[in-house]
Amino acid sequence: MLRNHTQSQNHKVKQSLSTRLKEKQEKIVQILTELSEESAKGIPIVVEGRKDVEALRGLAVSGPVLTVKTGGKSFTQALHEIEQTGALEVILLLDFDRRGKEGTAHLKENLERAKIKPNLTFWRSLSALLGREIQCIESLTSYMQKLR
Repeated sequence: MLRNHTQSQNHKVKQSLSTRLKEKQEKIVQILTELSEESAKGIPIVVEGRKDVEALRGLAVSGPVLTVKTGGKSFTQALHEIEQTGALEVILLLDFDRRGKEGTAHLKENLERAKIKPNLTFWRSLSALLGREIQCIESLTSYMQKLR
């Protein structure tokens, strides 16, 4: 009798875990779908490096993506490149680690000074859902594959 009760409890825990993971996956897919739609409208997405761009392309994000840390580019050069696009808004999607958080705050401040709206909605949503499990945007593709 005790054994059946324990098996039943284990089944409920597994089922609950499975349901939570499925809900999490659905939330991430929804965020990525909205990100892709915003990107398709021409709103540039700012990421750290080339692998982040590749990850977004692998997740069906096809719009403009700019990097802030490729080819020895300085922060000032990256900011100038963003300003050169003429965009009134950019989506900041740097990593969720300490350096990514610092870079996001720094970029946000400088973009606001340049009268460019920094959109942090996607970064905040993904960070809240994934911040403990993945630290960088480039890991998003493999993380989504594991959830499936």
